[in-house]
Amino acid sequence: MTASTLLTEHTPLATWLSHLESLHGQAIELGLDRVQQVKQRLQLTPTCPVFVVAGTNGKGSICALLSTMLRAAGFRVGTYTSPHLLRYNERVRIDMEEASDTAICAGLAAVEQARGDISLTYFEFGTLAAVACFMQAEVDVMVLEVGLGGRLDAVNVFDADCAIISSIDLDHQDWLGDTRELIGREKAGVFRQAKPVVCADPEPPQSLLDHAHALACPLRVLGRDFGGQRGEGQQWLFWSNENRRGGLPVPALRGNYQIHNASAVIAALELMHDKLPVSMGAIRRGLVEVEWPGRFQVLPGRPVVVWDVGHNPHAARGLAANLTQLSFAQHRYAVFSVLADKDIDGVIAPLKDQFDTWLIAPIDHPRALPVAAIAEALQNHGISAIETLPSVAEAWQLALSRADENDRIVVFGSFFTVAAAVQVGRP
Repeated sequence: MTASTLLTEHTPLATWLSHLESLHGQAIELGLDRVQQVKQRLQLTPTCPVFVVAGTNGKGSICALLSTMLRAAGFRVGTYTSPHLLRYNERVRIDMEEASDTAICAGLAAVEQARGDISLTYFEFGTLAAVACFMQAEVDVMVLEVGLGGRLDAVNVFDADCAIISSIDLDHQDWLGDTRELIGREKAGVFRQAKPVVCADPEPPQSLLDHAHALACPLRVLGRDFGGQRGEGQQWLFWSNENRRGGLPVPALRGNYQIHNASAVIAALELMHDKLPVSMGAIRRGLVEVEWPGRFQVLPGRPVVVWDVGHNPHAARGLAANLTQLSFAQHRYAVFSVLADKDIDGVIAPLKDQFDTWLIAPIDHPRALPVAAIAEALQNHGISAIETLPSVAEAWQLALSRADENDRIVVFGSFFTVAAAVQVGRP
């Protein structure tokens, strides 16, 4: 008896996810042939507009901003992102609400039935199932976040009516290349002939610009064709070659870079206005209502607590810049851990002066960097105030027990690091 006869849409989601983890010999296998075959068998060809969001950092925030604005405009929106913090359902959202286990399992069952003997990775399987879920829900628009790179990512079997590139920096170098030019070309792989492209990186690699030109894509670049200017108080101004929109509320997502992300979203909506008209009222609502946990998330109350899933040098530089904007803290605690395939030195360097005490612990994951290696990396940067804990949860709890109302705790380094703290919560 095959797995496809054992697992059905009525099988619990947890069982499905265990099945997905056991299917493929490796977590990542870039390439579109296998995914394309299963997509064709399922006849998964969206008839609604599709946004594809790629980039090094900021993809999730852009997806959240875009989806919230589209929802405010009255559209039914399917949003696919990864990874998740606590529940798989966070990856598959309809109108920014997590899809039900029932809806996700129905999509997974459809993929399982169609794939036959074709092997799919966890992400490939989930991508196809998410789009199947959106088509079943008859959404008006899809927002799909690329998992890794772009050109060979499973999301790229779906044609982008508009592509958004959030930022381009070094990450996943074993897969994407070790220069911005190589990485930029991989991310540009999501472009489609004559379809609009928005780039939120003010200095895009020439490889990206060349590919957009070769495909005759209408291209908008941050700082050249559009941008945002912070005004007085909690307002800012969006400008483009076509429009100027002042008096906009600052995005509800914290961080200086969120105005850049919001600018890119508004620029994309301008380019797609004929298909998806979104009023300035809906844009304003989206800016105020958007939520996206774990992205420089400052919790209410004292001491100040920040959760940030950033895990590469580009994200660490952004976190450091944002921390300097916060009010003075008497004592600054870092709760920190990373995966072994990350550039830990590039993460530590911009943040080494931002903390007085580093509480480190191993992540509960096969790719976790050993805590001894984390301690060694910190020491190599001249950091000596290091304490090792058995788990991230215990490091988080220790920080909470020590910090008083004038202190600050920042939990960062990985989705898994933040998730461990989120699961414990804050008293």
